[in-house]
Amino acid sequence: MANPFKPNTTSYHDWEVLKDLKWHCTKCELKSGQAKTWQVWRQRGIQLDIDEKGNFYKRIFCSTCEMVTVHRKLKSLEMLEDTKIRSGISPYLARKVKQVYKNEEALFLRAMPPKELEVDHKFPQVRWCKDEKENKITMSEDEIKQKFILLTRSNNLLKSRYCERCVKTGKRGHFPGIYFWYKGDENWRGKNRCDEQGCVGCFWYDPYIWREELNKLVNNNI
Repeated sequence: MANPFKPNTTSYHDWEVLKDLKWHCTKCELKSGQAKTWQVWRQRGIQLDIDEKGNFYKRIFCSTCEMVTVHRKLKSLEMLEDTKIRSGISPYLARKVKQVYKNEEALFLRAMPPKELEVDHKFPQVRWCKDEKENKITMSEDEIKQKFILLTRSNNLLKSRYCERCVKTGKRGHFPGIYFWYKGDENWRGKNRCDEQGCVGCFWYDPYIWREELNKLVNNNI
């Protein structure tokens, strides 16, 4: 398959490197450093290879960097057709989620134009061990609020950075300047890297419940 990306872009460069179907270092060979980029690749149907633990990367020694680094590898040059299953969100469901939240952005509770909002999973994709099945368009309002929030593109990327850092360090994210978790503390304590319960209590997992619990704490101390 030909390179699916536009020439002179970061992803175009990385595809050209990875098309030999070998492991390549993300520090010295590839330009895409954020896990979010590779999640988008997968959502487009691009097949990334996994390590022995099911991660879509592999930590191995790089002779150029002379250290153990994260490597990426294409499993195949063929693109999967049903990308909708990997993202799990159909256009119809995306519209429904925005209607449920009344186009409110979760970080600052702003009403935004629908086209400026992205439907994001509360449980970050960087912790997924497998792609989810397609979400039913008949999901109830409660089911939607249990699973999704709305974010702008920039805030979605900010959430991704906090979640990626959490996976690497075991330290959970926080609202900038406010070190509060409504369940647990800064340490991520899931049973394994794919345990959603380890994220409960973090602002970036559910900004709405986080605010409610913080307000209860403040009001009880007045």
